[in-house]
Amino acid sequence: MKSKTVQRQHKDERGFTLIELLVVIVILGLLAGFAVPKYMEKEKKGRQTAAKTQIELLGQALDQFRLDTGRYPNSSEGLNALMTSPGADGWDGPYLKKAVPNDPWNKPYVYNSPGTHGDYDLYSYGKDGAAGGDGENKDISSWE
Repeated sequence: MKSKTVQRQHKDERGFTLIELLVVIVILGLLAGFAVPKYMEKEKKGRQTAAKTQIELLGQALDQFRLDTGRYPNSSEGLNALMTSPGADGWDGPYLKKAVPNDPWNKPYVYNSPGTHGDYDLYSYGKDGAAGGDGENKDISSWE
């Protein structure tokens, strides 16, 4: 009696057909096709926002350096003057908790002092690492 019940259960159980599996795979592919481009766009904007935020924080450290020493680091001292004393009177650093970061595209920030747009210019060239550009390649600067 038991064996007939087991056999009957096996006949009633069915797996997925190949067509059903293909339909599910196609649906998943369509969903991924819509979601991945949206994610990539958010990632690009996130990197630009991170660069703007880092430039702002570096600007605050530069302002603290100026308050202590009476000047901004010159171009040859660069942003490293925020971490190690360049020999300036009144230096009370380090002005950053960690080392000077690279931009989100892993390139160093460009720092010039005196700058052409103010006391200093601090900027990232964006993803392409070259002046100018649009979208993710757009320059991000302290004066904008």
